[in-house]
Amino acid sequence: MSEESPTADGTLLVPIANEETADRQLDTAIDVATDRSHDVLLVFVLEVPSQLSLQDGRRYLLEDEDERLLETAAERVESAGIPVRRRIRIARGVATGIVGAAAEYDVDAILLGWRGRPPRSNVVLGSHIDRVLRNAECDVLVKRIKTPTPSVESVLVPVAGGPHDEYAVETAASIARRNDAAVTLLHVLESDESERSREQARTVLGAAAAEFEEVQSVDRELVSDDDVAGTITDWTTDHDVTLLGVSRGGLLQRALLGTISEAVGRHAAGTVVLARRHDPVPSRLRRLLPLS
Repeated sequence: MSEESPTADGTLLVPIANEETADRQLDTAIDVATDRSHDVLLVFVLEVPSQLSLQDGRRYLLEDEDERLLETAAERVESAGIPVRRRIRIARGVATGIVGAAAEYDVDAILLGWRGRPPRSNVVLGSHIDRVLRNAECDVLVKRIKTPTPSVESVLVPVAGGPHDEYAVETAASIARRNDAAVTLLHVLESDESERSREQARTVLGAAAAEFEEVQSVDRELVSDDDVAGTITDWTTDHDVTLLGVSRGGLLQRALLGTISEAVGRHAAGTVVLARRHDPVPSRLRRLLPLS
């Protein structure tokens, strides 16, 4: 099992917590890492309460099954031909451990699993997911772990020109290439939008389509509807995976409830992956269509 830092074009960190979520996270991690020539860093965070020292936490709280979980995940990644490392991180909190590992190993992206549970007061996706999204100084993908991952034949990518759309498009292209899947790019305009807005939307769809090199089928759909989140959610029923850049303010600030990305993430059919690009610079998509 490879444990030295391998030579790769980047590193994808995958926090492992339990067998069920790990298996489904790895479906996407393997697609992304293979397509981008990344290595994978698997991390199990052992959360130690304040009444114990970190050293005592490792001694008394770490179980053999935790190490077996990492080993099993690493074997799957390695069997896909991807260089893999595994680490146990001792920390006071899960998010602290994940963000600390991302900084120590200078990773390019983190792939989190999310069960899609209802929000609680002051918590949007989950306390540690919220903190990682706010604090990690790298790109972050959040995969909703709700239903078994189907074979991926069709990928939906809603695009609106937001700062995180480009990362969603890049990730969708990796998944589509790896699975020989068809792609649908969707832009939803409110019914009272001007013709100029429609032309901008068509330009955005064209720019996004150009990112799907070696993908055989890429459709562009421009739809008018005042319920943007509801329309996107309806479209997800015809696709196996939906990739969505987080909407402005969404998943980064507390004003998250009701944002498009969160609403689609909770209610969409099939698998959903939310994409957040770290400290995005004005991208080609963003320049073409300003956020409303």
